[in-house]
Amino acid sequence: MKPAAFEYHAPASVQEAVGLLAELGEDAKAIAGGQSLVPMLALRLAVLDHLVDLRRLEELRGIEQRDGGVWIGAGTTQATIQRSAEVGRGVPLLARATPLIGHFQIRNRGTLGGSIAHADAAAEYPAVALALDARLEATSPRGARTIAARDFFQGMWSTALQADELLTGVLFPQWGPRSGFAIEEFARRGGDFAIAGAAVAVQLDTDDRIARCGIGLFGLGQAALRATTTETQLTGSAADVPAGDVGDSAMAELDSVPSDLHGSADYRKHVGAAMVARAWERAVQEAGVQEASNA
Repeated sequence: MKPAAFEYHAPASVQEAVGLLAELGEDAKAIAGGQSLVPMLALRLAVLDHLVDLRRLEELRGIEQRDGGVWIGAGTTQATIQRSAEVGRGVPLLARATPLIGHFQIRNRGTLGGSIAHADAAAEYPAVALALDARLEATSPRGARTIAARDFFQGMWSTALQADELLTGVLFPQWGPRSGFAIEEFARRGGDFAIAGAAVAVQLDTDDRIARCGIGLFGLGQAALRATTTETQLTGSAADVPAGDVGDSAMAELDSVPSDLHGSADYRKHVGAAMVARAWERAVQEAGVQEASNA
């Protein structure tokens, strides 16, 4: 199939882009790499009157140290993130998640902001943003605002962005010493969306107790989720808590798990528990290894 007819716009600045979004309203959609939106348009799962292309906006691209974290422009491609030594050092969880996204052709065009703003429940980046307490920057004709990742993802392909707002960048906090990170997912084939997955961050204190942790879940709901109750229960406890118990606890928080041709709800929860357990075990081990190497 082919997309329905639409009017194409190529703004030269962020202010021009948000001005167009404000003027055109719900009939317009911004496009970055197009790796999610273009297939939806081709299948007519999405129909719109105006397409606002962001590819000319250099101000949306870049990776830099900022405000105690690593800031990444929303238009930065996934391939650039994958190659970045800055991301590898400062946001290892994001670096490890990136090779799991599709295939290299997709990562060459797909962008950080496109993936997060699209908010697919099975995508890796939203879960990473949740686990790390990322802060998302949005701009509109009214000005700029920051949205916490925990408040951003609202449902299937639904976010806190207003119709005239554009995601311009994401700030990922750096967790500091004695931190460990891991991401695990299960997919039928390499490059497929995950049936279930987990992104985990853990930081230990000097007594080998869990100072803080983040558990992001994907493929297990209508949007990326965070196992906040499990995180609260784990904080302050000994780091040797059984990983299987962590996985079971995270799954017990889920009110509704999707069921489709790829797997029933029970199957997804079973796989999800295993992914959380594996990621938790690896993250805790890394946090301990880092401490030993710094001794």
